[in-house]
Amino acid sequence: MARIPKELVDHIIQTADIVEVVGDFVQLKRKGQNLWAPCPFHNEKSPSFSVNPAKSLYKCFGCGKAGGVVQFVMDVEGTSYVEALKYLAKKYAIEIQEEEKTPQQQLEQNERDSQFIVSDFAKNHYHRLLLNSEEGMSIGYGYLKERGLNLSTIQTFELGYSLDSWDDLMKAAETAGFDKKYLEKTGLTVIRTDDQGKDTGRRYDRFRGRVMFPIHNISGRVVGFGARTLKRDDKMAKYLNSPESEIYHKSDVLYGLFQARQAIRTQEVCYLVEGYLDVLSLYQGGIKNVVASSGTSLTEGQIRLIKRYSDNVTVLYDGDAAGIKASLRGTDLLLEGGLNVRVVLFPDGDDPDSYIRKVGDQRFTEYIETKSQDFITFKTTLVAREASGDPVKKAEAIRDVLHSIAKVPDAIKRQVFLQQTSATFGIDEQVLITEYNKLVKSPSQQTKLSGQGDNRGNYGSGAGSANTGYPPSSNPRSAPATRPMSDEEEAEMLMYGGAEAAESLGNSFTSAPKKAAEEEEIPDMLQVCEREVLRLLVLYAGREIEPEMSVAGYLMGQLGEYPLQKPLYAEMWEICRQELLAGRFPDARLLAQNEREDIRQLITDLATERYEISPNWRTKEIYVFNEVDLPQLACDNAVLRLNKVHVQRELDQCLERLRHPLEDAEMFEILGDIKRLKELDNELAALLGTVVARGT
Repeated sequence: MARIPKELVDHIIQTADIVEVVGDFVQLKRKGQNLWAPCPFHNEKSPSFSVNPAKSLYKCFGCGKAGGVVQFVMDVEGTSYVEALKYLAKKYAIEIQEEEKTPQQQLEQNERDSQFIVSDFAKNHYHRLLLNSEEGMSIGYGYLKERGLNLSTIQTFELGYSLDSWDDLMKAAETAGFDKKYLEKTGLTVIRTDDQGKDTGRRYDRFRGRVMFPIHNISGRVVGFGARTLKRDDKMAKYLNSPESEIYHKSDVLYGLFQARQAIRTQEVCYLVEGYLDVLSLYQGGIKNVVASSGTSLTEGQIRLIKRYSDNVTVLYDGDAAGIKASLRGTDLLLEGGLNVRVVLFPDGDDPDSYIRKVGDQRFTEYIETKSQDFITFKTTLVAREASGDPVKKAEAIRDVLHSIAKVPDAIKRQVFLQQTSATFGIDEQVLITEYNKLVKSPSQQTKLSGQGDNRGNYGSGAGSANTGYPPSSNPRSAPATRPMSDEEEAEMLMYGGAEAAESLGNSFTSAPKKAAEEEEIPDMLQVCEREVLRLLVLYAGREIEPEMSVAGYLMGQLGEYPLQKPLYAEMWEICRQELLAGRFPDARLLAQNEREDIRQLITDLATERYEISPNWRTKEIYVFNEVDLPQLACDNAVLRLNKVHVQRELDQCLERLRHPLEDAEMFEILGDIKRLKELDNELAALLGTVVARGT
């Protein structure tokens, strides 16, 4: 793919007016320095969607969507980064001269474009036959009408019909001037081979005498087809799909997503069904936020597509036991993808299409609202019922449910699900936790869970648990009351009384096992302080705090090259440092258009605030600290607070070292370090004007 030069990208971003761009989709009203509107990404009554013209950023304080002008186009249109840039360039009449393609790149692009064009031709041909040919009207349109679909739905999804002929499409395409090789590459025609697999030179249409369901990608371009035969022939597959091609990858496409994407955003939930007709019937019945996996197993690519528009998915299961069991495995992937999963089970023998035609739109909507339940509860109840009375099956069922719980990223939800599972199966919760810990520690499960972030793992042992803060074997209700100890008391207890003596004084930090060093999480306060330093750097990089000294230069000089420990913050610091080395100040407006989503989100969060200081405070002669006017004070406070957190962490590390047997010389060295660090901590507290609360 050809790339747009960075200079042109910067020009597009600086030219685009975020107020104009957002104003094309929502009605903005000014309130203070920012403009506000109801969020275009979720339903709300009071506006929580804010646009900051000065920083060219938007943020919804309801659903959390945020970014710059390019990200807004990506979010609202569901396009890629490059497509969003092209959208803005077209809006502002900026000519995009992409970097020169190599001959190979140009050839590949031409091949893909040709396949898109021939697929679009086929879609129009089939659609025309459905509505204008005698065979299409009597057979294809008659079938769709019998299934309850109206003309509006047929046109929205561009349904069609392929004549029961060996070469109808092939002749039409050749007459229109298309090269037959593109019909073959897209799977629209099939090459006949002999018994040895050699090309016989004969070609024929893949789809014959079938109702055609065009499959669109997220941009609305046709990439393939699903086709249903209307013949009663056991030897013929009821449904036939396009084969994989350069433009069609089944694992990256969901049927109906192009039509449903806006409704999924606004309704904040995606309904997932299995078949084409399920999508069409529900869409026609007013449930627009519905997509289908088209009878294939769910893939990670499809799950990522859903997550682009909503974190909530409700799976609508057909009412047959065999189909449910097959679908359970795919639903685990939804959990693993970080989605909130609910399910609806239809009566035995019904699917979404048949049920909505049986009961009508309103009763169907009421049914899915009242029968919806979270997936873990549904699965637990289902497998518990099947395993009833059989201890061996019951044990396997419990392990099966634990596998699903292990895929839930949220620790609190995992804890709740374990409690529910305990109640459903009538088994002690502590037994379940023990079994869960065995599961997540097993090599095979660790492989499955790798890459899931650091919020999976053992209960009561740190990352990945719904950590209760006490060992699994203890009872939180009977835990003794505790009081904090001073640093000196901690040191004395560890030196002379050991852990038992410290525990007798109720020292809570000795009652729970410490994490291994490699598992230790960065403390929240450290992240807060690092974030504040980074925020000042990003927002006020070029502001002078004294002659020939900028905020960026001051912070870099005070903290050095690599002062931040949180990986994303460290990356952002390095990006800013490289900008300074190149002779430029970091620009939040440009940084917020970075191709990486996590960086865009970070910059937006740093640069947006929900509330503003009212100008009425000034008229009332009430002084409110403003970092814009006093950047030196803001920077000094941020640096001092970060240094203070580092000192406190070193103190904690010294106390931890005293927990282990030591030689006298090493012990006194550590005590000396503790004294020095405590003095430094007090000095920093005095500079900050804070009360020293540690150890009180």
